[in-house]
Amino acid sequence: MNAEHRWTTTPVTDGILRGHLDAEPTARGLLPHRLPAWARRQIPDDQLAVAEAQPSGVRLAFRTRATAIELDTLPTKRAYRGFPPPPDGVYDLLVDGRLTAQTTVPGGNVRMVTDMVTQAAELLEGPAGTARFTGLPAGDKDVQIWLPHNEITELVALRTNAPVEPAPGDGRPVWLHHGSSISHGSNAAHPTATWPAIAALQSGAELVNLGFSGSAVLDPFTARTMRDTPADLISLKIGINVVNTDAMRLRAFGPAVHGFLDTVRDGHPATPLLVVSSILCPAQEDTPGPLMPDFTGGALRFKATGDPAERASGRLTLNVIRAELARIVEQRAADDPNLHYLDGRALYGEKDHAEFPLPDAVHPDPAGHRRIGENFARLAFGPGGPLATKRG
Repeated sequence: MNAEHRWTTTPVTDGILRGHLDAEPTARGLLPHRLPAWARRQIPDDQLAVAEAQPSGVRLAFRTRATAIELDTLPTKRAYRGFPPPPDGVYDLLVDGRLTAQTTVPGGNVRMVTDMVTQAAELLEGPAGTARFTGLPAGDKDVQIWLPHNEITELVALRTNAPVEPAPGDGRPVWLHHGSSISHGSNAAHPTATWPAIAALQSGAELVNLGFSGSAVLDPFTARTMRDTPADLISLKIGINVVNTDAMRLRAFGPAVHGFLDTVRDGHPATPLLVVSSILCPAQEDTPGPLMPDFTGGALRFKATGDPAERASGRLTLNVIRAELARIVEQRAADDPNLHYLDGRALYGEKDHAEFPLPDAVHPDPAGHRRIGENFARLAFGPGGPLATKRG
């Protein structure tokens, strides 16, 4: 019998998962979540409910001698009625920290969005499938399987042609990050190519990614989740969703930022904490939201629909928010020396936009994700950076 068919089945449990905050038992297996159950009960809309269940940054991590691995999953993919279906989500397999293989799982459920504005959708059920990796290097190795950042992924079964054990801890600092769809990974080509994954892998940090597409709006339950999550390093990327949802005015925004930071500090009083404003987004630099889809020319783009003149009455734009975040951090840092601010345009600014334009006017393309991730690794994790750590 071929060695690849002498399978060992290992239950998928919390012990071999990383980057998640909850794992929901299902009829088939286990569904990773990036918000705990109590927080999910407070979610106000399907946008966040779907986003937190998409496992951006979540991965299986184990040690094995296996040269063949099969992971059965039931994906739930998102599609938009009237548009071609998106490509299948990618599974990245890393061996000893290096990207070694990739695959996809066709089929599965489809969440068909029928209204781009309200995000109304219907679920079309489909079959489970298998992510297969063969021809892996022989010998003991640390393996990670990063799940698709843009597909809800129910884990059904893990099979290998050699036993597995949970990956040993290596003392890497845990980096807890919260942000918008850009942090979630919109338009990234695969899960280790989202900008937070790039920054974490380059800097030797253990990523817990609370980037939620369309939903970085200073929700109190997200702040409490961060308060309660163990972390050595924390970053908050604030701005774009507050503007493009037109969620609040300047009068409410400042106290909301203070309240979010107060809550995080209740659980992490001295942890290095970096507040990051939005990357350059010309559509919303000086124009308030709400942001609306624009199909002019046949391709999906976004446009801001607010009136710039209303900035005087407290309407928010990215430049207004950057100034307020810088003011708040400067004020608080007088009593909190571990609190820092980074202007997001240092990660992706005018020169970067000229080289890698935002294809839909909001989200970077894969090259843009790489630029942001590399800049964050240098500016935040690098020598002298606010999240720099001593490593052996």
